[in-house]
Amino acid sequence: MRKILNIKITNLIQYQHQLYHFALRFSHFAILNSYHYPSKYPFIAALGAVSVFSPEKHHFEGLFNWKKNINDWVFGHLSYDLKNEIESLHSNNPDAIKFPLMSFFQPQLLIFLNQSNVSYQYLEPLTEQEIKNLHREILATPIEQHIDIPVFKQRISRDDYYNRFNQIKQHIQVGNIYEMNFCQEFYCDNFTANPASCFNKIAQTTPMPFSAFYRQNQSFLLCASPERYLKKEGPIVCSQPIKGTLKRSSTDTSENLHLLEKNAKDQAENVMIVDLVRNDLSRTAIKNSVKVKELCKVYAFPTVFQMISTIESKVSPKTPFTEIIKTTFPMGSMTGAPKIKAMELIEQYEQTKRGLYSGSVGYISPNDDFDFNVVIRSLQINQDSHYANFITGGAITIQSNAEDEYEECFVKAQGLLNALNTRIE
Repeated sequence: MRKILNIKITNLIQYQHQLYHFALRFSHFAILNSYHYPSKYPFIAALGAVSVFSPEKHHFEGLFNWKKNINDWVFGHLSYDLKNEIESLHSNNPDAIKFPLMSFFQPQLLIFLNQSNVSYQYLEPLTEQEIKNLHREILATPIEQHIDIPVFKQRISRDDYYNRFNQIKQHIQVGNIYEMNFCQEFYCDNFTANPASCFNKIAQTTPMPFSAFYRQNQSFLLCASPERYLKKEGPIVCSQPIKGTLKRSSTDTSENLHLLEKNAKDQAENVMIVDLVRNDLSRTAIKNSVKVKELCKVYAFPTVFQMISTIESKVSPKTPFTEIIKTTFPMGSMTGAPKIKAMELIEQYEQTKRGLYSGSVGYISPNDDFDFNVVIRSLQINQDSHYANFITGGAITIQSNAEDEYEECFVKAQGLLNALNTRIE
């Protein structure tokens, strides 16, 4: 049973920034910040690991049993290549970041934060006095403002991208697939900047509802995601795929938003993925409970407009939470349709393992409710090798144009590049 200590705070933003730096002393942490977007838990930080689950096989069965035994909050991730356990697939491309396929940890310390109060939830042997001391340490933590970020390189050239795009389009034309998410990597191999300082910059520039600062040993994720993968609250399961992106400037008006609303290509992409998600949710849903609550709704974010749909289902209390995740992962918005064939072609045409990109970070509560994001608009760092990357992409359909899709990759990268004051050479 966790004990609770509530303490008043006077400067919410300052506390958050100091906490990002303070967290670096732990080998495992997850900080989830919704940045004032509607959320059941606007800000949660999980620091330190009492126990860790990071298996080499039988991931979902093992997670269910481990979680059942500890009966507590757990935080962690699902890497994109878990697809190989769910389906008969493989991944042979290189991976320099090296997040485990799946890893969850039971935190020693939980921090819930609102406008004027911080709630520490802790396990023994921690004491109330130690938590008070820790609170003072957080408030005394210096914030490193300056960051020096190297330029990033492209993994594939424009010509190579166009060539691969055209080959994917041929698969669509002959009916092998009708939509595929095709991504490219941007990387640097001499990254030494402070991850907390970088996340501060990213969060200040592009605050997003599913932002995450996350660490598993040497591997870091700095995520500014606008997209929810999957949420379970009681019997209700909710997925909110994004398909459709339009660049936004400081002078954009509602007219620009309507351009995306009326874009037939983006609507078609979105509806295809909605159908896929409906099918995925139906595998665990109570009969006739899958509903599209919102279709192709356009939302404004700091640097882009996004087209989002919301699909819900109801599940039986007897349905294991792991079964709900397993039957919907990886999320359709990051694969394509039909899903399995699209994933086969993704492996063929992309040059790097996605790793945690296109995967998910989130929490599972003591009663097995959960909320997971889609890892996009993210910087991944391996602190041991000084390798860092970010990956962007988009959906290719029969209506897609190579130049437009190529440029969309850079539109999606711009928020991250601006935040870090760097560029792609």
